[in-house]
Amino acid sequence: MAVSVEEVSSSLVREYLSRKGLKRTIACMDEEHPRTEDSINNRSLLRQILNIEGLYRKNKVQNSPLKTLLEIIVKYHIRGIKNDTNSSNESDPIQPSQAVSPADNSPAVMNDRKTEESITAFDISQQNKSRSDIKTSSLPETDIRSGHSQTSFHTYESEGKKIQPLLSYLQDHESIIKRELEKRTSTTESTQRSKSNRIRRGMMAGPVASTQQESTKKRQNRRHEVPQLILRKEKENSHLRDQPAGTGSYQKHLESGLYENTTADFIVGHQQLQSAPERLQRENSFEKLGRETLKTKIATSLPRKTVADLDMSEMVLDDLDDDENMQELSKVSFQRTITEPSFTTRPMDQNTAMELKAVLLGSSLNCMNAEWRNQGFTFSETHDLRYGIVQRKGGPCGVLASIQAFVLKKLLFENTESSNMGLHRLSPSNTTREKCLISALAEILWRAGEEKQAKIAINSGRNHFTPTGRYKSEGVLEKITCFTVDNFKDLHLLLEQHIEQFETGPLGCMLLTISAVLSRSVEKVKEDMDVPTTTLIGAHGYCTQELVNLLLCGKAVSNVFDNDMELDSGNGNITLLKGIKDHCDVGLLSLFEHYNICKVGPYLKTPRYPIWVVCSESHFSVLFGLQRELLTYQDKGLDFDLYYYDGLANQHEEIRLTVSIGKLALSRHDDTDLTPPLELCIRTRWKDAFVSWNDTEPIL
Repeated sequence: MAVSVEEVSSSLVREYLSRKGLKRTIACMDEEHPRTEDSINNRSLLRQILNIEGLYRKNKVQNSPLKTLLEIIVKYHIRGIKNDTNSSNESDPIQPSQAVSPADNSPAVMNDRKTEESITAFDISQQNKSRSDIKTSSLPETDIRSGHSQTSFHTYESEGKKIQPLLSYLQDHESIIKRELEKRTSTTESTQRSKSNRIRRGMMAGPVASTQQESTKKRQNRRHEVPQLILRKEKENSHLRDQPAGTGSYQKHLESGLYENTTADFIVGHQQLQSAPERLQRENSFEKLGRETLKTKIATSLPRKTVADLDMSEMVLDDLDDDENMQELSKVSFQRTITEPSFTTRPMDQNTAMELKAVLLGSSLNCMNAEWRNQGFTFSETHDLRYGIVQRKGGPCGVLASIQAFVLKKLLFENTESSNMGLHRLSPSNTTREKCLISALAEILWRAGEEKQAKIAINSGRNHFTPTGRYKSEGVLEKITCFTVDNFKDLHLLLEQHIEQFETGPLGCMLLTISAVLSRSVEKVKEDMDVPTTTLIGAHGYCTQELVNLLLCGKAVSNVFDNDMELDSGNGNITLLKGIKDHCDVGLLSLFEHYNICKVGPYLKTPRYPIWVVCSESHFSVLFGLQRELLTYQDKGLDFDLYYYDGLANQHEEIRLTVSIGKLALSRHDDTDLTPPLELCIRTRWKDAFVSWNDTEPIL
C-alpha cells in the first residue's frame, strides 16, 4: 500500500497534539484538514512507517523519555547536525544549559548568571572565550577576512609604564570602531527588512518567538550593565584609583572578565580610561541607568503563570501503551477542559455541490451573484436600531428578514437579561445580540433537521475537490466542510465557535442557506415543493417563498395557506398544493393577499409571537410588537404599537406605528390612493385598522 507523505505528516502532527492534550487544536485541525481513510491512527504503525523503532527504544530507556514521536525525530536530527558541525561537542543539544563547562564557573560568570538569567549558553561560552582572549592576547587584532573585529587589551605589569598607550591606540582606531558599528547596524536593518518582507509574502506564517528588535534590545541591556558592574567594582576598590597607573588596578579589572569581545567594549574601555573628573561626572548617570535596568530585569524575570501552570499540580502524564489508538487519546479530558461538541465532519464533494446548485439555482453551471457572496449577518450600530441586521444590496432579503425575526424573538421574549428592560431591549449590547443570533441560527437549523439532527456548512479555506465536467466553480462550495450534530446543545456550541463566519464573514448568508438545505436534505426539499424543479433562489437573486418557508417553518413548501389543498384538474388528475401544517413561532404578512393573489392562513397570520415577516413589493422586511397580548386583542377601539425594520432601507431612526382598530378607526380611515403598502399588509391581519406613523415619513 502506497503511503502518502501528507497523511503521514498529518498523523504525526495529530499524535503530537494528542499526547500534549491540545484538544481544541485537534478540533481546529480536523475542521480545516479533515481525516481520510488513509489517516494513521495507530502509534505503532506510525513508528514503523517512519522507521524510528530504534530511536523509540533508545528514548524509552532515558531517565526523562520524550512523549511524542515528533520530539524524538527532532532531537535525533538536532543532535546529528550538532555532531556534524562540532564533533568534539558531546553534550545533549536538547538541553542547552549543559553546554557550559564546570571549569568556567568563575566568580565573574556566576555574577553574570545572577544578574541576568536570560543569557543563553552560547552567549556565556562566547563571554568566557572573550575573557580568555583578554588574558592571553597582548595587542588588539582585527580579522579583515572574516569581517569581525577580534580585540584584546594590552596590559601593563610594570609600574614605570602608563596606561596612555591604550588610550592613544583607541583614539587612533576610532574610525575602525565607527565603520564596524555602521556595518552591524546596516546588517541588522537589512535582516529586519528581509524578515518583514518574507512575512508579508506569507513565507513565515505563525507567531514569531523573538524578533530582531528584541534581540538587539537584549544585547544593548547587557552592554549597559557592563559600566554599572565596573563602577561597582571601582567603589569596592576606591583606594586603587589614587595609585599610579600600572600598580595593577586596571589589571584586576581586565582579569575580572567584565569586558566582552564586542565593538561596544571599545567604547566602555574608552570611558573608563578617561580622566577621573569626567568619570565622576558620569557616575551618577550610570548608577541611575543601572538601577532602572535592574528594575526592568526584576520585573521581566518574574514568572508569569499560565493555565498550564495552574493545573500542573493536578495533571499526571502517564506513559501510555504503544498501540494506543490516537483517536481515543485525543478524547482524554482534564479537569479544566471546556466541553467540546460531538460532531462528524465531511468535506464537500462535487456530487453534493452539484445537487445544491441545482436546488438553489436550477443548474450546476449557475453561480451565486455578488449580493449573496458578500452578505453576512452584521448588526447596525445606530443607537435605536442595534437589534437590526444590515442588508448591503437587494437579493437575499428573504433570508435576512427570517433571521431578523428569530433574533427579535430571542431578544424580546426569551432573553432573561432583557426581559425587564422595556424599550431598552431594542438597544442590546454586542454580546447580547450575538447570543441571540447564535440561538436564532440554531433554532432554524434544528427545525429544518426535524429536531433530530442538523448540519452546519463552514468555510475551511481550502479546496476539497477539483471541479470537472458540467460544474462551474465559484470558489465557495469547494471549500465547505459539513459538520453533522445530533443534539441541540452541540449544535449551539458549534455555532458559537464559528459565529464569526456568519456574523462578520462575507459568506454568512450563503453558509446559512446551504446549512438549512443540508439539514433538511436536498431530497426532502424537493419533496416539499409543489413542483420539484422549483428553485430556492429565483430571478435576479431574489428569495422564493419556498426558501422563506424553509427558514420559518422548517419545510420548503410552496404556499402560505394552512395544510394541503387538492385541485381537480379534470380527467381524474389531482394536483396537490402543500401548505403550512402547524402554528409557527414567527408569522408572515403578504401584500399579495390584499390583491387576492394568495391567502395567508391563520398558522402564519397568527403566530406564537407578535413578529411577522412582511412580503411587500417583492421585498421582505420585519414588523413586530413588544407585547404578546396583542395577538389576542378583540376589543374595539384598542390602540397598540408596532415597530417596523427594513435592513435595506438604510434606516437611521426607529419607525414606530400606532395601530387603532374598531369603529373609531373607521372614522379616521384614509381612503386615498396613496396608502402605504405596509398599511395594506397590516389590514390583512387587522381589518379596517388605522395606522399612525407618529411623525415619521410614510414609506410608499
